[in-house]
Amino acid sequence: MKYRTLGKTGFSVSEVGFGAWGIGGVQWQGGTDDESVRALHRAIDLGINFIDTALAYGDGHSEKLVGRVAREAKKRIYIATKVPPLNQEWPAKPGIGIEKVFPYEYILHSTETSLHHLKVDTIDLQQLHVWNPDWFHNDDWRRAFEELKTSGKVRAVGVSINDHQPDSALELVQSGLIDCVQVIYNVFDQSPEKNLFPLTQKMNVGVLARVPFDEGSLTGSITESSTFPPDDFRSQYFQGDRKKQVVDHISAIERDLGITRDSLAEIALRYTISPPAVSSTIPGMRTVRNVERNAAVSDKGPLDEATLTILKRHAWDRNFYD
Repeated sequence: MKYRTLGKTGFSVSEVGFGAWGIGGVQWQGGTDDESVRALHRAIDLGINFIDTALAYGDGHSEKLVGRVAREAKKRIYIATKVPPLNQEWPAKPGIGIEKVFPYEYILHSTETSLHHLKVDTIDLQQLHVWNPDWFHNDDWRRAFEELKTSGKVRAVGVSINDHQPDSALELVQSGLIDCVQVIYNVFDQSPEKNLFPLTQKMNVGVLARVPFDEGSLTGSITESSTFPPDDFRSQYFQGDRKKQVVDHISAIERDLGITRDSLAEIALRYTISPPAVSSTIPGMRTVRNVERNAAVSDKGPLDEATLTILKRHAWDRNFYD
């Protein structure tokens, strides 16, 4: 496992991290806590030392599992979590003031709840789970972040940028008021490369690449006949004819690269660690098998320029979260 510095935090984090949404057990169904715990332990054994969770993942269930495993680890584990929007709306909607989403006291209270779930004294990285650039000049989030850092409850702060809107955080990154941004970045959504990544490098702000597999599309596991439980997040994400759209796009990538489906997930993940701006890519993982496959990608390293050039042609402008 290779490591990169998470911006100005100085944290040396594994370039492949552990995305812990799926182990919350609500929106991603079909897993078990025992399996999740085994996956977390195996990830740490293989050198993964960065875990990204959130208070909203299973109403804190993911945080509890992460905290339990991190306490049992015999090495330094960096934990990132997030404050959910008070109005429970993902992504942040235009025109809604921060007082409805992240009031000062609410940010502090949510952080205390996460500390309790994780059973730690300090959170390495606390993030706002949505972001609206209209909030930039508001005092609530600034005071809350400053208070959390000053009190020692949090070491670093950041935001999880709204789906497919990397440029909405440019002013925030330029301000120097945050340490890290989390953004959707994968073969299909390459948009952070244009403006966000150069600016984060200039400002020494860490980058977490989320959804590296496009919720499963870029693993090649989605077929036109794929089905999910009604309450599973993926039943909405891949609704209607979206599965056919995915299959068509994946087939085109395989043809252009001359690869089999078995190689797709590795290439997709290597794509996300190819830019030096990315501090860690955080695929969701729930099984030991997937942990082992994803962790091994670090040793393969970034993709070569010829492969990257081909993949540039496969950017896909759409929003399945709508």
